[in-house]
Amino acid sequence: MSTRLPADLAVAVRVPASTANLGPGFDSLGMALGIYDRIDVRTTDSGLAIRVEGEGADEVPWDPTHLVVRAIERGLEAAGVAAAGLDVVCRNVIPHSRGLGSSSSAVVGGLAAGCALAAKLDPKLAVPTEQLIQLASEFEGHSDNAAASVLGGVVVSWTESDAADAEVSAERSGSPCYRAIRLEAHPTLRPVVLIPEQCSSTAHTRGLLPEVVPHRDAAFNVSRAALAVVALTQQPDLLMPATADRLHQTQRAPALPLTTAWIARLRAAGIAATISGAGPTILALGTSEFPSELRELAVADGLRVVEPGLAEGVLVD
Repeated sequence: MSTRLPADLAVAVRVPASTANLGPGFDSLGMALGIYDRIDVRTTDSGLAIRVEGEGADEVPWDPTHLVVRAIERGLEAAGVAAAGLDVVCRNVIPHSRGLGSSSSAVVGGLAAGCALAAKLDPKLAVPTEQLIQLASEFEGHSDNAAASVLGGVVVSWTESDAADAEVSAERSGSPCYRAIRLEAHPTLRPVVLIPEQCSSTAHTRGLLPEVVPHRDAAFNVSRAALAVVALTQQPDLLMPATADRLHQTQRAPALPLTTAWIARLRAAGIAATISGAGPTILALGTSEFPSELRELAVADGLRVVEPGLAEGVLVD
């Protein structure tokens, strides 16, 4: 039986945006970006009150189906507690449906809030980071964005669910076991995101990907993903070859013409550019200031140019 939380326990959560894939690391490489949503949660005697401000306020439900609310309840459940009522305020800054991990941030923020409320009652109920990554990843089926928002910085994530990991998976009653580790990014690394006005459906762009890929393309991406770890942590001069990809960007190009054109333009200028997640945002990675002439051209094309910096993981007050 769950322990009932008293009214007037309150937490505030700050959760960063994220970018996934980083070129060749499909569903495995991620990075936390310094664009933050804030979630304030207070326990009450009964019911649910939810308010949403900022990005997506007019597009998301203000009821128990809201992703943050569902994640809060899952976090409470994981800690073995329940709340009679909740007052939830979401202050959204992360753009929605742009490839910046807004849904993963909502999930991570909600889970962190639920777990933190339990820990307010009893520190022994605190949920470890590894479990937070597992819970967040279960919402989407992969952990690149979620792990980045939990751990911060640059992350490598993977799933233990194949035959070699059968024993581990069996312990979770058949559910995949999601893992992630944070890398120490090179101190000069400077991410820049170019954010279009139009939205993109992750389900649609993922649906453009083939079920089977040629062996040579798989081998290419394995080598470039391994190189990306070196480039991101030790030798950023290798970012151009390390961000090349054959598994998903060309396949998504027809649905993302502006994104594709700008990736080509930036790479021609010597800037390592990729699709951020499923797009349409463009991620540019470098070590120097973004060129002013390219910034002006991007703005003229309707792109918002943001230099967010790398972020730490989710923070709870």
